[in-house]
Amino acid sequence: MQNNPQLNENGELRHLLSIEGLPRNVLSGILDTAASFVGVTEREVKKVPLLRGKSVFNLFFEPSTRTRTTFEIAAKRLSADVINLNVAASSQTKGESLLDTVSNLSAMQADLFVVRHGSSGAPYLIAQHVKPHEHVINAGDGRHAHPTQGLLDLYTIRHYKQDFGALRVAIVGDILHSRVARSLIHGLTTLGTPEVRVIGPKTLLPAGVEALGVKVFNDMQEGLRGADVVVMLRLQSERMRGALLPSAQEFFKHYGLTAQKLALAKPDAIVMHPGPMNRGVEIDSSVADGPHSVILPQVTFGIAVRMAVMSIVAGN
Repeated sequence: MQNNPQLNENGELRHLLSIEGLPRNVLSGILDTAASFVGVTEREVKKVPLLRGKSVFNLFFEPSTRTRTTFEIAAKRLSADVINLNVAASSQTKGESLLDTVSNLSAMQADLFVVRHGSSGAPYLIAQHVKPHEHVINAGDGRHAHPTQGLLDLYTIRHYKQDFGALRVAIVGDILHSRVARSLIHGLTTLGTPEVRVIGPKTLLPAGVEALGVKVFNDMQEGLRGADVVVMLRLQSERMRGALLPSAQEFFKHYGLTAQKLALAKPDAIVMHPGPMNRGVEIDSSVADGPHSVILPQVTFGIAVRMAVMSIVAGN
């Protein structure tokens, strides 16, 4: 446990860099804390004073309106001071400039850095160089990890299904490029989910993905049969022009979620999507807006989960 750069000497969360390697009790603790914050988001006065006087720097080297906004809302609901920085791409050309940026912000009395970066491992690099009272949360790094998205997906699944111990979870689409999928798979296996399936064309599945403890399906119908949870992943249109896929229409035909395909899953299955959705590519609008969809509640839970992570790391 001491070897995990995310944990302090007492085994408590100091940084959130990845779900991979976090013990089950730490993951469950985050989800339990998030549950207590869901109530706060429904109150008339949506603030608690847990981070009053603390400065949270949203350090985004890569654009993301949704993630940045939910982190900002979460920090403000904890009564923190929030500073948003969309750092120009030129400042990330060298590793030194990344650390220089952080050092300058540290001199401005930062307490918490929320980092999104196109390079895998950038939040780890920052975490190695911050002061003892400073904390780092990974808001997405390259193809590597997106731990708070994974956590909000885990929270959503637990909210609707209660127990991970009897679930079949199917993750569908562009697994190869998805840091969300990696984070979710690690979380599901740590929390004892007996069957995690990945479904997609061979060109969009990482080599050796079975090593993560998942069942691989290239046929969507087969993969969806009997699933309790269906997680659709975003397919980025710029990747379709390469050799990975023939066309968006072809992808939808084989791997888009329609009501007919969803009927193969359990009658009470839930449908999730990390967003933003490409309607008519990964998911049919009738499913996205239908009774099985929990896509909008995911966004609401995301604020509570990010509140939980910030309050836990800043408290340790």
